[in-house]
Amino acid sequence: MKETKRPVNSHESYHAHVYFEQATLSFATSLCEQAGEKFGLKVGRIHQRPVGPHPKWSCQITFGAEHFDEFVPWLEANRQGLTILIHALTGDNLKDHTIYAYWLGEGAELDVSIFGG
Repeated sequence: MKETKRPVNSHESYHAHVYFEQATLSFATSLCEQAGEKFGLKVGRIHQRPVGPHPKWSCQITFGAEHFDEFVPWLEANRQGLTILIHALTGDNLKDHTIYAYWLGEGAELDVSIFGG
């Protein structure tokens, strides 16, 4: 199993990637929509295929440090077993997806080779 680091609020902005599959598509879509509505966050497309470094279907939610302390615990409480990657947005994609990558649930192996890693 991949090592899982718990999220810490130490950066200005973040992405949360909600991972799902066919069986959890409806729930994940609803979770992402609720996050956008409840916290006023930007929610990306629901990708029904792996995109970028992500090994599973996913949806990206963008949020800032000002939302972290309310949003991350809400995600943890409402994810119902889904794995969620939370990573910093520092401008260095490799570091963001390795050093600054945190997990709710079981971690997953990312394909960071696309970032030169």
